[in-house]
Amino acid sequence: MKALVLGIGNPGRQDDGLGPALAEAVERLSIPGVTVDADYQLTVEDAAAIAEHEVVIFADADAAGEAPFSFRPVEPVRALEWSSHGVEPETLLGLVVEIYGRAPPAYVLGIRGRCFGELCEELGDEARRNLAAALVFVEEWLRARR
Repeated sequence: MKALVLGIGNPGRQDDGLGPALAEAVERLSIPGVTVDADYQLTVEDAAAIAEHEVVIFADADAAGEAPFSFRPVEPVRALEWSSHGVEPETLLGLVVEIYGRAPPAYVLGIRGRCFGELCEELGDEARRNLAAALVFVEEWLRARR
């Protein structure tokens, strides 16, 4: 299985860096068939990479979700308007369908964070614990699909 893990967020904004932190941790696992990428936000350019994979996980910090994390499927949504700045996972999947005729199954992993305001590259204590729990889940989930 070719899987893509996309970490989304700003590591310079405390817990907003949870997505990239998860991506970095997954990359260190070196799971065969798993590609990892991270950026501040999703963009339309991500559509090409998504189309090359059989499953996608969008990992992002979640300020109001369940702790330690939530994991939910996302379906493609076709949008009439696009922005070059930040695209939601559903809209990006809709673009993949429009361009490539299909989109892989995709999921959003929302890792619960609490502190998002300060310029600081450190995750909070709770965010680190939530990240650890999310990493265990993602590793098991990805290895079970190999």
